[in-house]
Amino acid sequence: MRLSSSYKVIMNDLKKIESELLTIVQAEHPVLRSASTQLLRAGGKRIRPVFVLLSAKFGSYNLEQVKYVAVAHELMHMASLVHDDVIDSATMRRGKDTVNKKWDNKIAMYTGDYIFARSLEYLTNIKNVEAHQILSNTLVELSLGEIEQLHDQYNMKQNLRNYLRRIRRKTALLIASSCRLGAITANVEPRYEKALYKYGYHIGMSYQIIDDILDFTSSESELGKPSGSDLLQGNITLPVFYQLENVEFRNKLSALFQTPNEIPIEQMNSLIEEIRSSDAIDKAYRLSEKYLEKAYEELSILPDCKAKDALMDIAKYIGRRKF
Repeated sequence: MRLSSSYKVIMNDLKKIESELLTIVQAEHPVLRSASTQLLRAGGKRIRPVFVLLSAKFGSYNLEQVKYVAVAHELMHMASLVHDDVIDSATMRRGKDTVNKKWDNKIAMYTGDYIFARSLEYLTNIKNVEAHQILSNTLVELSLGEIEQLHDQYNMKQNLRNYLRRIRRKTALLIASSCRLGAITANVEPRYEKALYKYGYHIGMSYQIIDDILDFTSSESELGKPSGSDLLQGNITLPVFYQLENVEFRNKLSALFQTPNEIPIEQMNSLIEEIRSSDAIDKAYRLSEKYLEKAYEELSILPDCKAKDALMDIAKYIGRRKF
């Protein structure tokens, strides 16, 4: 199942959002304009705008209003990707050179800042103080998540709670906010707004866990970057946490992390292969499933409609996606 087949009910509106995004990132300065446009044209699932639009379908749907929330959320996500790539010294994303690889870290950071600023500026078209507070709080949490990831690189003293808090801030809250603000903009009933927010949160947690699994199980051509990139960059994700229960593996990884700038790639690839062939992958899938089950519970509260069917299909897709 292709993800796009899940939301035919909003396909035409999503195309308008894509066009709006391209217009918004056009900066006066040629380097900013080129860097921002490159990032946008690299593609992506546009999952955050999808959640905004589908959530708004449970109320008084008006694309001319809800588009401001949809575009702002995707811009925030794009900006965070640019900053992530700088932190991780990443050179590829979705099979393309990253902004920091094509230009440099300074240009990348300013590009991310510019896109963040454009997202906040664009949202001023919404005259709802609560919406601005929610998105501002989400941005604060997102920034904290970025800092936590940077602090925890090559850190063997972190635990599973650190990881879950980090993905909550970096991924789940922005998706939850997409659902909630889509609902608020369309004046959705409070009980449905709450259910949509919780659905988005649980979907976001599952989505990031699956991402972290696929970093080990998918090929470089599928990922658009080398397999095991997270661990190569010193980021301990859920499959790694489970594999750390193996004392021999923990000792080998700890030894490599002592000299992060001198890690032999052959030894790290050997550890990546250990994770790939271990039960850590299945354990990670099981935790993802628990979050999906909670998302399904929230969907059961919502009235039956095409948007609900689409949200159900997306949850099923996330649970079985391969890249």
